[in-house]
Amino acid sequence: MILDRFSLAGRVALVTGSSRGLGAGIATALAEAGARVALHGSKAAPETTKRSFEEQGRECIAVAGDISIPEACTQIVKEVVAQLGGIDILVNNAGTIRRAPASEYSWEDWRSVIDTNLSSVFRLSQLVGKHMLAQGRGKIINIASLLTFQGGILVPAYAAAKGGVGQLTKAFANEWASRGINVNAIAPGYMTTDNTAALRADPVRSRQILERIPAGRWGTAADLGGAAVFLASSASDYMHGHTLVVDGGWLSR
Repeated sequence: MILDRFSLAGRVALVTGSSRGLGAGIATALAEAGARVALHGSKAAPETTKRSFEEQGRECIAVAGDISIPEACTQIVKEVVAQLGGIDILVNNAGTIRRAPASEYSWEDWRSVIDTNLSSVFRLSQLVGKHMLAQGRGKIINIASLLTFQGGILVPAYAAAKGGVGQLTKAFANEWASRGINVNAIAPGYMTTDNTAALRADPVRSRQILERIPAGRWGTAADLGGAAVFLASSASDYMHGHTLVVDGGWLSR
């Protein structure tokens, strides 16, 4: 039955940046589909989110680590494998954003955004990928952006990082598709998250954005759940290197 192919029963998922926002929404969807989930926070383990999952009868653990630091990525993967027995699904969701004119953009901000949004995707995919290669299967889902395709305004490092995420998705897929690993990405549109708080607070910019979205609204974390479950499940076994846009129609305008 086709619906059986969407089941994640028996699978283990690591979702970075899943203490709140889009990451928490994706983690919730994967858990509802049957996965055991490792929730991740950058500064502290997301215990509140973990308790919420447990109250709903979902098996999960909580881990912490600054993914901009390579050694922290190594430790996170070791901890999840030790506690849950492996990793079948990796969602590279954690990210940050710094806004400033390109002529004034600091090297510190550039490095912080690139390390968090791009280098960590490479490092975690590499680390988790070794486990997936050994078992002959796995699903990696990178969270891209509309700025994977567009340049944005006042966010040069973010645009560069998300453009890189799109290319890394293809690069890993080219090497690992024949070895049972699917590497794909989701590009959310304008979503109600902490990263877009400044845009939503600007009445002019917010109006301009809404006018261009055919769906007529900002997206929510729940809007990504179906795409995440699809890419994490066997229903997407013949998809490789693809960036799936979930944007309310923004790119169609």
